[in-house]
Amino acid sequence: FIFIKRPIFYFLKHIFLFKILSSKKGMKMENLRRIITGHNEKGRSIISIDGPPARILGEDVGGLFEIWNTDGEQINSLDNKDRADIDVILSPPKNGTKFRYFAIKPTPEGIPREKLEEATARAFELMGAAHERVDTSRHPAMHKTKTIDYIILLSGDVTLLLDEDEVRLKPFNVVVQRGTNHAWVNNGNEPALLIAVLIDSDLKDKA
Repeated sequence: FIFIKRPIFYFLKHIFLFKILSSKKGMKMENLRRIITGHNEKGRSIISIDGPPARILGEDVGGLFEIWNTDGEQINSLDNKDRADIDVILSPPKNGTKFRYFAIKPTPEGIPREKLEEATARAFELMGAAHERVDTSRHPAMHKTKTIDYIILLSGDVTLLLDEDEVRLKPFNVVVQRGTNHAWVNNGNEPALLIAVLIDSDLKDKA
């Protein structure tokens, strides 16, 4: 559900996370903090993890910042296992969930369609989601996952593209993405930051 927005040569250039998430409005990487709770051996509630996202993918061009995952199995709140510290894949497993920040950088003026297509195809390969680009006729970043997504725009100016509609979002607008083909476009001059929960779902999308 993320729109990667730079030509392919940007994948070869390392940019520190601070540079990506810092803006004139003060959005900085140290604000990407996650607190995971649990229980000790006496059944008392505790903080199990307090720190930054476990994994990051695609930070050169925006990126996915992993907070937590579930896999449909019993949740053991006694352990300290970091369930987000695994390879970054766009969609959750069967009966699972994914919780993450994602950032979108602006698209530079004049980028040829073929370069944008090349970069986007590579980005979706890296997050195990090439098969989810089912119809990119409207935009190279269009994709469709078998999930219900709860998404909040935290900062920035973003348009949600659908097959036959689009909507411009303001900070703190919320999108319930019901397994539709879509892409995200950054309209501004600064990185946009969103947060998302993806829930594996059995979807009906045709009459």
